[in-house]
Amino acid sequence: MVLLQIAQDTTAISSGAEGSLSIIDLVFAGGPVMIPIALLSILAIYFFIERLLVINKANQDPDAFMGRVKELVLRGDINGAKLLCSQNDTPIARMIEKGISRIGSPLKTIETSIENVGKIEIFKLEKNLSTLATIAGATPMIGFLGTVMGMVQAFIAISQEEGSVSPKLLSSGIYTAMITTVAGLMVGIIAYLAYNFLVTRVQKVVHKMEYTSVDFIDLLQEPR
Repeated sequence: MVLLQIAQDTTAISSGAEGSLSIIDLVFAGGPVMIPIALLSILAIYFFIERLLVINKANQDPDAFMGRVKELVLRGDINGAKLLCSQNDTPIARMIEKGISRIGSPLKTIETSIENVGKIEIFKLEKNLSTLATIAGATPMIGFLGTVMGMVQAFIAISQEEGSVSPKLLSSGIYTAMITTVAGLMVGIIAYLAYNFLVTRVQKVVHKMEYTSVDFIDLLQEPR
């Protein structure tokens, strides 16, 4: 009977919450643990937008650029090829510029120089992605911590009650404590999806960088 009464009171509280409680009210009901969750959600949005803009800028089609580079290199206009690379603010252009500056050196030296620049560019592209992954993993745990803390407070309040415990007091304490878990899971899931989306975009850029570097090395080996 007690369990049935608790379930009925919980349903009544939920119905009342749907009718009167706004999202802001629910956020405040979650307590102080909602503050780090909110801050982490803002950071996740910032890192996602910032990285997306950087990666999209780097993810340009290199075919037209490489066509111009090939034309200039085959004509022997090395300075013109360097100038063209400097005018393109992309990882691929910086790799090719380094390779052009090493023309005349052994082929292995040129390959190594391009690879080193490529590693630096990949590191720049992946900046803050690990932080986004950390947010995706940490926010659900913070939310669960808030729930545990809320449950402890609810049971302390119950232990201080004299006589019979009101099922309404128990159910209201539980639903308030669960808010932090819901918030943490929502932020964590969104951050996880954002992280994997950005990782996929970075991999596409890396593939273009590898393809372009091989294409440039092949250009240097063409008979002139």
